Amino acid sequence: MSNATHTETSGTSTARPQPWRYELRALGLWWRLQPNWLLATVLDALCQAAAPYATIWCSAQLINELAGRRDPAALRSWVILILATTIALALAGAVCHHWKQAEDEMLPVSGRLPVADKLMDLDFPIADDQRTYDTVSSIRQNNNFNGRGLSESVQVLNEALPALFQIAGGVALSVSLFTSPVPESGGQLALLNSPWCAVLMVVVLAGVVVLSSACYAHGDGFWVGFAEDGRFGNRVFAFFGASFANDKRAMDCRMYGQFEHVAIPFWRANNSFDAHSPAMRRVLWPLTLWQSLSVAVSTMLIGVVYAFVCLKAWGGAFGVGSVTQYVGAITTAFTGLSTLLKSAGRVRNNAPFLKTVFDFLDTPNTMYQGSLTTEKRTDRQYDVEFRDVSFRYPNAADDQWALRHVNLRFRVGSRLAVVGENGSGKTTFIKLLCRLYDPTEGRILLNGIDIRKYRYDEYLRIFAVVFQDFQLLALPLGQNVACAARYDRELAADCLDKADFGDRLASMPHGLDTSLYKDLDQSGVQVSGGEAQKIAIARALYRDAPFIVLDEPTAALDPIAEAQIYAKFDEIAGNKTAVYISHRLSSCKFCDDIAVFDHGNIVQYGTHDQLVSDQSGKYHQLWQAQAQYYAAN
Repeated sequence: MSNATHTETSGTSTARPQPWRYELRALGLWWRLQPNWLLATVLDALCQAAAPYATIWCSAQLINELAGRRDPAALRSWVILILATTIALALAGAVCHHWKQAEDEMLPVSGRLPVADKLMDLDFPIADDQRTYDTVSSIRQNNNFNGRGLSESVQVLNEALPALFQIAGGVALSVSLFTSPVPESGGQLALLNSPWCAVLMVVVLAGVVVLSSACYAHGDGFWVGFAEDGRFGNRVFAFFGASFANDKRAMDCRMYGQFEHVAIPFWRANNSFDAHSPAMRRVLWPLTLWQSLSVAVSTMLIGVVYAFVCLKAWGGAFGVGSVTQYVGAITTAFTGLSTLLKSAGRVRNNAPFLKTVFDFLDTPNTMYQGSLTTEKRTDRQYDVEFRDVSFRYPNAADDQWALRHVNLRFRVGSRLAVVGENGSGKTTFIKLLCRLYDPTEGRILLNGIDIRKYRYDEYLRIFAVVFQDFQLLALPLGQNVACAARYDRELAADCLDKADFGDRLASMPHGLDTSLYKDLDQSGVQVSGGEAQKIAIARALYRDAPFIVLDEPTAALDPIAEAQIYAKFDEIAGNKTAVYISHRLSSCKFCDDIAVFDHGNIVQYGTHDQLVSDQSGKYHQLWQAQAQYYAAN
């Protein structure tokens, strides 16, 4: 874990980003996520660019005919061609545009997949690290605040593709502007035939476009600089905005007036998006100034184009209809060039945000991945041993050990209780057992072989764990039990029945197909904390693993309810090796062995009667501390 690579969380990095490499990589990622979107985007951009040019060219020919021969047959042909072209392009454009809109609707969902998939693929020690959480939070906040990151790369392509087609079409329709000479009868306007005049025209137009784009990019840079303040404002808004609808906060809010007296004053004092806030003032005025200047400079382009084209037409180089063609073509082409340069500026400004994304996606896993398969034993005789195991969390101080010199061997089919005060190392012990972390020192053996040599996925299959903070999904009950969309319905119902959930299942309106909670289904049912725990236990039973672990999943229940769950669970665990973690010692009296943890060490090991009789021991101390409250009642 200590060798893992972590990214900066500020949205920027000290390393110099490579804008176009990141942009192309982002587009390649989108291609893998939604290949149809890219095809739809290209066709939609082509239709967008083709329609105005077709209209410009056909209209120019029609006007030239009206200003020239006025042949009825030719006019009729041009009108029919204009109508047919307009209809065909409108239909094609509508089809492509609606196709693209449908693909666009899926982009927000698809865009979350790379980070989500990477989180699931990361070694747990890296995923569990605060720096990883900060990085992922930064990526999401950048996207939510101003769409920077992968979403921005989509917007750049949406701008750049039509611009490229506009440039290509404009150049094609504008070539004859420079090749059509002014006749000698044009007098001094014949100077416009000089190639240097054409070069000067192109240079002036290009200069105007570059200057306009530079002003826009410079102004956009101020918005990028607002990212950190914007992310904080988003966090404040997201927290307090969601808190209003959080039913778990409703009673406190009403009892103590938290929103009126705390939340709203805090929001007003930290609203980064208020136009009068210091952060926004640093951005709003310079951004407005530079981008307004960009628009003003762009307007000069139209004036230069009109002057050049009209002078050549006045000199007799072409007819009045061609004026429409050339003005429209050049203006559209250089507008496309301006958009393309602005897109290049957006690519540069987006590069630091894409770097954060790709640095995270490139984070390497560091845990050793073994290749041995776990032995498939029908007798469940899996021997697990902790041999002088010590563990220190990544980034912890050298003397801050979570576990120290733990030696323990599980008896197959036994019931082991793990007890101790908060912070004594109980949950860390389970994390090592399930290989969510690897020991810092010592070894954990499965059937005499270091567990690191086994295939990770196969090793995990021998464990079924109900964590203290277990989670159920807002999906049908049966899918929650099986952790699969397709499952054995009879087995799922049997596991629920064994977990003492059979009566509740019978009362549910759709049985196993009843949705839990109402997040995704208005007809979903709310389950109590105790019912949720029974479902979590049924999920562990469905897995049918040789080791089953309960890591304080009943901490929120009263002692009697907890004891009932453990007693019931002891009956149904069968020949499985079971590990129970609990604060309440009375719940673990039925266990074969009890390991007492204190400051990362196993300080006692034995049966309940043996440990409670040792008046100098930690277990006796804990037992008496709890028993006195129940005796007093």
